[in-house]
Amino acid sequence: MRRTLLFLFALCLFIEGNHMDAQTRPETYVWPKDPEVMKNLKKWQGYKFGLLIHMGLYSELGTVESWGLCPEDWVGRPVDNYYEYANNYRNTKSRFNPVNFDPEKWAQLFKNSGAKYMIYSSKHHDGFSLYDTKYTDFKVTDKGCPYSSNPRSNVLKEVLDATRKAGLVTGVYFSKPDWTTPYFWWPYYPPKDRNPSYDITKHPDRWKKFVEFTQNQINEITTEYGKVDILWLDGCWVLPKSAITKDVEEFCKYPHDMDINMKLIAERARAKQPGMLVVDRWVVGEYENYLTPEQNIPARPLAVPWESCITMGGAWGWVPNDNYKSSKELVQMLVGIIAKGGNLLLGIGPNGKGEYEPKLIENLTQMGKWLEANGEAIFETTPVEPYSDGQVAYTAKGKDAVYAIYMPGKDEKQLPGHILVRAKVEGKPKVSLLASKQALDYQQFENMLMVSIPEKLRTSLASQEAVVIRVGR
Repeated sequence: MRRTLLFLFALCLFIEGNHMDAQTRPETYVWPKDPEVMKNLKKWQGYKFGLLIHMGLYSELGTVESWGLCPEDWVGRPVDNYYEYANNYRNTKSRFNPVNFDPEKWAQLFKNSGAKYMIYSSKHHDGFSLYDTKYTDFKVTDKGCPYSSNPRSNVLKEVLDATRKAGLVTGVYFSKPDWTTPYFWWPYYPPKDRNPSYDITKHPDRWKKFVEFTQNQINEITTEYGKVDILWLDGCWVLPKSAITKDVEEFCKYPHDMDINMKLIAERARAKQPGMLVVDRWVVGEYENYLTPEQNIPARPLAVPWESCITMGGAWGWVPNDNYKSSKELVQMLVGIIAKGGNLLLGIGPNGKGEYEPKLIENLTQMGKWLEANGEAIFETTPVEPYSDGQVAYTAKGKDAVYAIYMPGKDEKQLPGHILVRAKVEGKPKVSLLASKQALDYQQFENMLMVSIPEKLRTSLASQEAVVIRVGR
């Protein structure tokens, strides 16, 4: 357990220290040319809140995703021998059996959270596929996996079907690198890092097989699983050499071109799914339809589409005794992101039985209750100056309304008697608490209002995740 915790700690330090500054630089963004993609991108910008579900062999082990397989010196493991760890990890397939997986229950939880879209991990870097791919036996539906006998063993299909039925927009996470296929990590050569274990220029036929393998797996997902709104690709180091920038070069040490032909992948996908958003993360170009800063929030508003992907706890998937953020922290994080023009993609994961932790469920439920009462200030809104000012963040809906969202401090017991709202409004606006519709008194000055909070409400309001003051017609 101690070594597992050290592994988690090392990984968190790695992520914190390498959060990809490129993802907060709008000058790198390339706007899509396809009108259908632009139309869906604008819709997506209004969704504001989504969930990213990580599930795999690591859910059974309670470790951080696939990274224990990566033979880089920053990675820690619960055993000293790398090959022992790698064999044990992959052999977890023989006991992976999420017997309590209930996609309808999941979908209801997602819907109740207020999330508008969901992205499910079809395959992480370890290569274990959570769907019935034809191109590998390292999958949940293979007879060597006990869950294969379950009628709902094609987990990706079940999750997509259930979440679509619940009214959520659906997306699929897919890892470009695959650390189990012999076309990427050829067993003839031991892996040295996250890249191919062989020189792809000396073995072009093997690399060609990897490219075809990857294209075929993605094509399965985008053509055989119903409507997929977002194809969310991870593993930025698998990219054309010409696309390596100074911002990502520390992750892209491989000296050869790892082009997998994103043009063909996107064209095939959109032939079946017109307007599909493609997110080739951290690879600057036309197939990165929105930016995805990881585990951080940009310091300033961005004028391009973006989404902060941030975990509810310390890991993307399930680990025992994870330290989950509170519902207040989560709502206030969402508010801070929305005020800067982005979306929040909140990372969660079930355990090896297919169940979510009670605290996770409680947090999502509380977020949903807050959004049910205050969603008008979140969904389909746009950023408005001054964006944020102390404990107040701002959103707007055209000229109809400005929302001043006050975020009580962790130990704040009572709201102040007056809240300064820096809103440009014409005439004499109506000012109220959005959740209760209660009218509020105020004094009006040039480009600001001094809003009075009734004394009898100050204590109860301080216990809320955030308090929305609506200023408008």
